[in-house]
Amino acid sequence: MARPTPELVRGIPLFAELDEASVSRLADEFIERTFEPGQEIATEGLGGLNFFVVESGEGTFSVHGNEVGAFGPGASFGEVALVDKSARSATITAKTQIRAYALPIWSFRPFIAEHPDVAWKLLEMLAERLRAAENR
Repeated sequence: MARPTPELVRGIPLFAELDEASVSRLADEFIERTFEPGQEIATEGLGGLNFFVVESGEGTFSVHGNEVGAFGPGASFGEVALVDKSARSATITAKTQIRAYALPIWSFRPFIAEHPDVAWKLLEMLAERLRAAENR
């Protein structure tokens, strides 16, 4: 099973400042996934247990049926699922074939217990997202 490259993991702001050993250990926890055009990666309102980082391909974000953004290689999403295991806040759909890596919550939680600096980065990202949502 393939794993993400250290460069791909380090390209995620959440993990950008980790040392080589931590990046390598975390990369081992990701699960390779492929999504076909039109396939939903995550569905708004349904539960989510994975954080994703995209290696190749393009997709879209939709909220309440309205497309609100697009993404490509290097994008990541699903960080809220790493915190609360609640319903997805958007639907993510593959526009082209996507090769991505999923980090399950059960792998992330023990990792974050050993790396509290990552927890702070996650809190900062979620606060930014909340402010942006409030200003729409």
